[in-house]
Amino acid sequence: MQAKPNVVLILNDDMGFSDIGCYGGEIETPNLDRLAYAGLRFTQFYNSPRCSPSRASLLTGLHPHQTGIGILTYPTGPEGYAGNLNRRCVTIAEALKPAGYRCYMSGKWHVASNLVQPTDAWPMQRGFDDFYGTIIGAGSFYFPNTLTRGNDNVDHEAEKNKEFFYTDTISDEAVRQIREHQSEHSDAPFFQYVAYTAPHWPLHAHEEDIARYKGRFDPGWDKLREARVERLVDMGIIHADWKLTGRDSSQPPWTDAERKEWRLRCMEVYAAQVDRMDQGIGRVLDALEETGRFDDTLIIFLSDNGACAEDIPENVEVEQMVNELMLARSHTRDGEEVMFGNTPEVMPGAENTYQSYGVAWANMSNTPFRLYKHWTHEGGVSTPVIFHWPNGIRDRGGIRHTPCQLPDVMATLLELVGAEYPKFLEGNEVLPLEGLSLVPVMERDELPERPLFWEHEGNAAVRLGKWKLVREYPGDWELYDMLEDRTETHNIASEHPELVERLSRQYEEWAERCGVIPREKILEVMRNLPGKAFWEEED
Repeated sequence: MQAKPNVVLILNDDMGFSDIGCYGGEIETPNLDRLAYAGLRFTQFYNSPRCSPSRASLLTGLHPHQTGIGILTYPTGPEGYAGNLNRRCVTIAEALKPAGYRCYMSGKWHVASNLVQPTDAWPMQRGFDDFYGTIIGAGSFYFPNTLTRGNDNVDHEAEKNKEFFYTDTISDEAVRQIREHQSEHSDAPFFQYVAYTAPHWPLHAHEEDIARYKGRFDPGWDKLREARVERLVDMGIIHADWKLTGRDSSQPPWTDAERKEWRLRCMEVYAAQVDRMDQGIGRVLDALEETGRFDDTLIIFLSDNGACAEDIPENVEVEQMVNELMLARSHTRDGEEVMFGNTPEVMPGAENTYQSYGVAWANMSNTPFRLYKHWTHEGGVSTPVIFHWPNGIRDRGGIRHTPCQLPDVMATLLELVGAEYPKFLEGNEVLPLEGLSLVPVMERDELPERPLFWEHEGNAAVRLGKWKLVREYPGDWELYDMLEDRTETHNIASEHPELVERLSRQYEEWAERCGVIPREKILEVMRNLPGKAFWEEED
């Protein structure tokens, strides 16, 4: 009989704080809701504001820059920004294997700079016994690039299977891995990493899923944001005194919005993407129950950053998207040309479309917070987090308000399974663990006060206790009292200059220790690089 719990870590992509049902959203997520109401929901758990940095931090228990992932997996600067998981860190899989764990992964990797040739930054070289997924960070759900089984490219599996849909396949492969583990290694515990790309753009979904949301969002983003806040307060996730942030100033009131049919379709497809993921999570839960593993498996669910407000313009550089960045294919599997860009004349969802859902809906996804993926304000770094473990969590349906961060996941798992964090791996000295175990939080909603830090593209923040110092690059530091104003609507920096100075000094010390390079230096390097991705904003 195994004495150590199994671990299933489920990560999804670019989903807002309040999209799923158990966090106040309109999207139907019965399987996640089931886990939430029988487990724990965290209200102040923080990710990083971008895909690759979050994944690197989650997997290693370090801050992103320490792992080599400063921005994305495209090299954009010197050390700390190589875009490649380095050898000064260990993954959860590498840390758990000495404790007797088998380790499996299904889904998006996105922490290796080489997208086509196996390197020591690929999953099979970083502790996983079985891998199926993509090395790239995004792409078509019908025919993605860099589809890989083990170390071998298997793009042909999608090309030849007209029923292929990446969200479904991620779920099905995770189910396969769980069942094969039970048949071949039943005496051993396992770590299963399930990394969805949903609901990252492009907006691709099945018509039957989209149809389920017809009319769901017709009241528009303004009224829906207000309704979400009411539900969040009723659930005990946010405080009734926190002010709802204003609608993004770049967006019109819903009553004045044009092309409503297209705008609604965008949100309906987005919701269908999350819905499809939840259906797949249901199959994973079924596999755990069928193999007798459900009760002694810790399941953790979270999103890699806040909702994404990135626009895909009609004049997007298709050549760059297809060949340089490998984020898309120019034609469908049937040879039809893909229509790129958020043009209202084209309804999203099908394989021959490539769109995103835009600023206004992202603003709603992040209710009640402000800003988005890329930024270190609450809208960029706040994630819904669910812990579920029947044999290990007694406070079923409990809510935890303790501030936590991605590096804490590694520390938590190491304590739970009795594994030691290594000082060396294959002759390389490993950086000390940055996270704090959340095992005590499973019992009681408290942890020793410690600072939390962020930096991405010059956007930066530090949180210590109730105080959060945050900067939208290249602007000045802002200060917020997170007990009174977690939605960051009242900047009190001018009232507490000594506190701003103290926290900013702590941030600078952390940034230097962790290899954060000033944004000005990075921009100088980037100006000399060929090409520019469509999502990169002018600073």
